Amino acid sequence: MTKKKVLPVILAAAMALSMTACGSSSKPAESADAKAEGAAASGDKIDLTLWHIQTGATAEIVQQSAERFMADNPQYNVTVVQKQNDSYKTDLSLAINAGTMPDVFLTWGGQTLYDYIDEGLVCDLTEYMNADNYKDNYLDAAVEQCTYNDSIYAVPIENVSVAGFFYNKEVFEQYNLEEPKTIAELEKVCDTLVENGISPFALANATKWTGSMYYQYLATRFGGLEPFAAAAAGDGSFEDEAFVYAGEKIQEWVEKGYFCEGFNGMDDDSGQARMLFFNGDAAMDLMGSWFVSNVADESTMLEDDTLGFFPFPELETSDANQTYTLGTLGDNLYSVSAKCADTEGAFKLITYLLDDEAVAARKAQGKIIPLKDFEADNDVVNEILDTLGGAAGVQLWYDQYLPSEVAEVHKSTSQEIFGLTKTPQDANAEMQKAIDTYLGK
Repeated sequence: MTKKKVLPVILAAAMALSMTACGSSSKPAESADAKAEGAAASGDKIDLTLWHIQTGATAEIVQQSAERFMADNPQYNVTVVQKQNDSYKTDLSLAINAGTMPDVFLTWGGQTLYDYIDEGLVCDLTEYMNADNYKDNYLDAAVEQCTYNDSIYAVPIENVSVAGFFYNKEVFEQYNLEEPKTIAELEKVCDTLVENGISPFALANATKWTGSMYYQYLATRFGGLEPFAAAAAGDGSFEDEAFVYAGEKIQEWVEKGYFCEGFNGMDDDSGQARMLFFNGDAAMDLMGSWFVSNVADESTMLEDDTLGFFPFPELETSDANQTYTLGTLGDNLYSVSAKCADTEGAFKLITYLLDDEAVAARKAQGKIIPLKDFEADNDVVNEILDTLGGAAGVQLWYDQYLPSEVAEVHKSTSQEIFGLTKTPQDANAEMQKAIDTYLGK
């Protein structure tokens, strides 16, 4: 486990609340039922705030879940706040520093969640997850992502997010292209597309994390999971040859024109790259499996059967396992703030995010839900599940695994690699300096 770093500013009031709300065990001082009786007697409601980053139909699912919770539990008043993905971490940090954390909020696991736990900002949910064997509904690996020192601090809700290439079947058919199995085959596909005036890859990289997926996959295809794990722990180096290969390959692809024009200035949240993909101006989009929901909301590709999927191709010259996939088994892990006055009620609210109605609605949106009994009824989703089923392991997104300050360096240097404004060697040296500083070396 890497060394933990104290969060920049934590008010004494927040720490006091963490001691009173969570205590030495996860059981609140007063049960939700007792609080309900008190609230009913006084006529007051218990206020809970929930932050999320969902958009479109999925945002409606979150809102409807909160409304069902309030209908079934009228002693509560829930305020649902929709946050923008790219500013979410900053907004949450500001709330932490101001002592105004939401009662229920999401993280992506990894070092950031560990830091929150170490600083007493989130409640131990183990007792609630164990009650009636509730945690057994979830994929074991998904629960493991929420676990730290044998205690559970979050619930995996939104998605099994596996990154891979989505492609426009009409474009592939037009130019007699087949799904590539190797990186060499992928490059031949890209060359054909460039020759015919089609951008091989749709990419909106102003948000940085979008392009970093190419970097992460290429490094993993070259060296497997070990180079990153070792570098993040301080036992290896971000100047390892796997990271050099990833950066050099990206810059080679940029110079060959594989990415859509102006990609480093395009915004992913507004769907700029997706529009190119939907229109057939770009043939492929490397994205997480939530992309299926975007397609369902914004185009007719699912109905028209023009959306295809294939895993990131293999590097035929590498000895590393080529089945590793990039992503997370349960994206958006929901935690309860240590300042929450009703931990039990907040946990109950979280369970409504995956009650029967919510599961059915998410399934209709093409979501891959981290539940053991989940079965997809979408061909593209089933292809994604096949990729996951054949994977020897999962590489958690770098920017979620790494501590926040190091993650920001990763995203920035990755964007500079794409922009040809920094060599891979310089970018990797900057990453190594960042992790050394974090670890106090």
